Amino acid sequence: MPEIEPLHTQISKNIQTMMGSVILEDPKGFPWDKSNLYCIGHDGKIVWQAEKPEPDGLYNRVMLNGDNLAAYAITGQACEIELISGKLLSQVKIK
Repeated sequence: MPEIEPLHTQISKNIQTMMGSVILEDPKGFPWDKSNLYCIGHDGKIVWQAEKPEPDGLYNRVMLNGDNLAAYAITGQACEIELISGKLLSQVKIK
């Protein structure tokens, strides 16, 4: 697979999975109406963009957690995201 180019900012984290590469881009300067957490398949195409907890809820941390992803949003939520679809499974407001 060729090197992955970021969509808008710079790549903060790249997690290799069976699905492809889960990419977290730096939220600073990223468009608010898009998701900065997404999966690029082995063919180089976007498989999914993660559902956000709030319209301006860009992500700033992510890690693999079993069969899903654990992510933190800049709006203060700890989120569980389904690895195969990018669907937001749960969220908890943190302080």
